[in-house]
Amino acid sequence: MRTKEAIANRILELCEHKHVSVNALANISGVAPSTIYSMLNEKSKNPGVVSIKKLCDGLEITVREFFDSDLFDDTEQEIC
Repeated sequence: MRTKEAIANRILELCEHKHVSVNALANISGVAPSTIYSMLNEKSKNPGVVSIKKLCDGLEITVREFFDSDLFDDTEQEIC
């Protein structure tokens, strides 16, 4: 799995766990819905750390907790 896919899957996983829709996450995190949706689809190839931090704040978790998932264990090496 590519890192970008793992991030998208993690966002969806956390939304489901916290019972929060993507639009609600946008409201509580201060990130535009379009930014989140671009992170979830192919538009954003490199989701920004600042946006991820804002999402974490909205979900009331740390960045460490965000990346503490098996999804990130076997991500592919990405060479530009």
